[in-house]
Formats: sequence, C-alpha cells, structure tokens
Amino acid sequence: MKSMQLKTLLQKPTLLLLLGLSLFSLNAFAMSLQEAKSQGYLGEQLNGYLGLVQNNSEAKAVMDDVNNKRRAHYETIAKKNNISAADVAKLAGEKAIAATDKGNYVQNAQGKWVKK
Repeated sequence: MKSMQLKTLLQKPTLLLLLGLSLFSLNAFAMSLQEAKSQGYLGEQLNGYLGLVQNNSEAKAVMDDVNNKRRAHYETIAKKNNISAADVAKLAGEKAIAATDKGNYVQNAQGKWVKK
C-alpha cells in the first residue's frame, strides 16, 4: 500500500520538479577541492593556502573552508614545535605545490598562476 502511495506521489509533476531541483541544488554545492582545482578555479599558493584562480562563488566557499582548516592546523604544528605559523605554512605550501597534479594551477615565485 505504501509503495502505491509513493508511486502516486512521484507521478505528480510538482513533486518531481521539487525532487529534481533539490538534486540539482545538492550537486551545485557539492564541488570538492579536487574538482575546484582540476577545473581551474583554485590553485596552491607559495604561502601554504589556496588561492582563487578564477572567480567562482562555490570554489571560493571551498577555498575559505580549506584555508580556515589549514590555518588552524598550521597554528597547532607551530605551537608544538615552537616556530611561527608562517614558517609552517610556507613549508606546507612548498609540499602542496610539489604534490599538485599536473595540469592544476600553482603560484610561481613571481606570484602568477601557472599550470603545473
């Protein structure tokens, strides 16, 4: 009986439209860090943080979230080792650039975005 009710509900155009919109909206906000990098929106900077290569609000939200987590992690490591968070971030930036996939953007010594 319940499957019959569900089948009836799914046949209603309004419900189908809402379901489709909700799935679309989930996909619209589901950009991952790797997707943002591979699509050329974000790149690794020398300072250990992500930078916005191309303006995109969804990629910026990913960048802000990741950078906040990185900042907290850098500060924790710096306190444990009695060094500055900037030094930790710089070392992390070098490692992140080295580990970046070919074709993704990285910041060069002149501060410009280049594809690795």
